[in-house]
Amino acid sequence: MANSPLQRIPRENLSESAQLAWDHLKKLTNEPTFVEVFANAPEMLDFIMNQFYAKIFFGGKVEQKYKQLARLRLSQIHGCRTCNKQNVPGSLEAGITEEQVEQVDNVDAGPFSDAEKAVVKFAEEMALTNHEGKLNQELYDQLHAHFSDEEICELGSVMAFIGGFAKLAFVMDLVEREDYCPFN
Repeated sequence: MANSPLQRIPRENLSESAQLAWDHLKKLTNEPTFVEVFANAPEMLDFIMNQFYAKIFFGGKVEQKYKQLARLRLSQIHGCRTCNKQNVPGSLEAGITEEQVEQVDNVDAGPFSDAEKAVVKFAEEMALTNHEGKLNQELYDQLHAHFSDEEICELGSVMAFIGGFAKLAFVMDLVEREDYCPFN
C-alpha cells in the first residue's frame, strides 16, 4: 500500500472530476493515493488528467496501442505495481494481446510487428534504469520505418512524462511497488 507523507484529500472532498478519476483508479488498482495527494494541487491534477492523458496520451497522432505498449513496458521495467494493474487492462483494451503482454520483456521472441518491436525498444531506452539510453541510428531507422519524426517526438514525450511521473510517484510514495522494483 502507498504510504505518502503528503496530505490525502478524502474522496468526498474532491471535485466531481477528481472523484471520477478516484473511482477509476480505485476500480483498476485499488490504490487512489495519486488522486488523493494531487488533489492538494488541483491545477496539477487537471493538467495530468485532462491535458496530458486526455489530449496527448489518449489523443495525439500516435495510435493508442503503441502508447499503451510503451507505457506497459516502462511500468514493468520500473516495477510499479499500481501502474501495472492499470496498464495491462489498458494495453488489452488498445488491442495488445495477452500473449504480447506476457512477452513484452522479450520483444524479439514474441509475437510483435516491427513497429511494436521498435516502440518497445524505444521504451527500454527511455527507462529510468537505463542511464545510457540513446536513440541511435539503428533504432531511429526502425522507428522511422513506421512513424514520422513528429510521431517519434510524441512517443518520446509520452514516455518521458510517464517516466518522470513514475519517479515522482516513487519519491512521494504514491504507488505500490513490485518486489523487483529498483526504486525500493
